[in-house]
Amino acid sequence: MSADKDTTHFGFTEVPVAEKARKVRGVFDSVASRYDVMNDLMSLGIHRAWKRFTVEKAALRPGMEVLDLAGGTGDLTALMAPRVAPGGKVVLSDINEAMLSRGRERMLDRGLAGDQVEYCLADAERLPFTSERFDVVTIAFGLRNVTHKEEALGEMFRVLKPGGQLLVLEFSRPVPALAPAYDLYSFRVLPAIGRLVAGDAESYRYLAESIRMHPDQGTLRDMMAAEGFEGCRYHNLTGGIVALHRGWKY
Repeated sequence: MSADKDTTHFGFTEVPVAEKARKVRGVFDSVASRYDVMNDLMSLGIHRAWKRFTVEKAALRPGMEVLDLAGGTGDLTALMAPRVAPGGKVVLSDINEAMLSRGRERMLDRGLAGDQVEYCLADAERLPFTSERFDVVTIAFGLRNVTHKEEALGEMFRVLKPGGQLLVLEFSRPVPALAPAYDLYSFRVLPAIGRLVAGDAESYRYLAESIRMHPDQGTLRDMMAAEGFEGCRYHNLTGGIVALHRGWKY
């Protein structure tokens, strides 16, 4: 957040705090129908490997209950639900109704039944769950869109059981050698793809800007530790373009 407590960043623009959630909702309302296609195009399919790595590190077991926060169209949920069966469940949660609706459709298409996946429209800063409910919490490519990241991390800590793990998969800071090409791709190529495929260049320009405003690897690790997580660490993926942060509640 900026020094002015009444404003925060929306990409590179300063906006009133009360307006950011509405603006982010507008972005994802716009891209929901083409979100999965765009993910494959933007990352050349590599996002699937990043998500598989995240699920491997989650060390899921049958009977566990998992919160897939800002889970959108459900890529992580689809990978995790079979791993917690029988007896376990994944709660697919998102603040955006259009994204959550798309996720529900995709889970039904995959044959994931109601006893395996639950759906919840929820704000990461004010989770509607009891304390110490979940064995694992995941959030993939969602934390950077949260206005008050510390509050969201605190809520994730609250709803985890003792011994539970948080996994945050998010765009981060690439190694210097990749930075020029990454900037060119982000601010020139990505909006052009968004315009051609999704008919929306501005939303993808915001996504590129939001990545630059997100805390870097070390800063996010320290933010997690400040909210009570222990053993905080991160794994750089694809040269640091993406990082997986992990922390435990003991």
